[in-house]
Amino acid sequence: MNHGPRLTDIPLKDALQFAFKINAGAYSFEVMNPRHMHEWRQVAEVGVPEGKILIPGLLGHANNYVEHPELIAEYICNYAGIVGRENVIAGTDCGFSSRATYAPEVHPTVVWPKFRALAERARIASARLWN
Repeated sequence: MNHGPRLTDIPLKDALQFAFKINAGAYSFEVMNPRHMHEWRQVAEVGVPEGKILIPGLLGHANNYVEHPELIAEYICNYAGIVGRENVIAGTDCGFSSRATYAPEVHPTVVWPKFRALAERARIASARLWN
């Protein structure tokens, strides 16, 4: 299982230095793990190559709670402040399981409310960003 203390995760800025060398149009990364929620500032420190899209994972993949929509909107706006509102797509952390099994970590009854929260706040964040 992936529910350990996660004390040895590398900082996002260290990973991004290598990830941004990959010729990709978009980069997806985990955000809603509490060990990574602060790292949006590191994205700004590292700098994002021009014209690249960020897909921050705004729904946790290893928990059965629904993220608060205001928190999702806040993170969308944080990343938009770094790369521009046209270059952010709200995504999920690793789908809804970190294992390739038929026993996902997020119960199916929680998946759809998570998606609804994401969609609701993506709309509101878009309205805020495009006044």
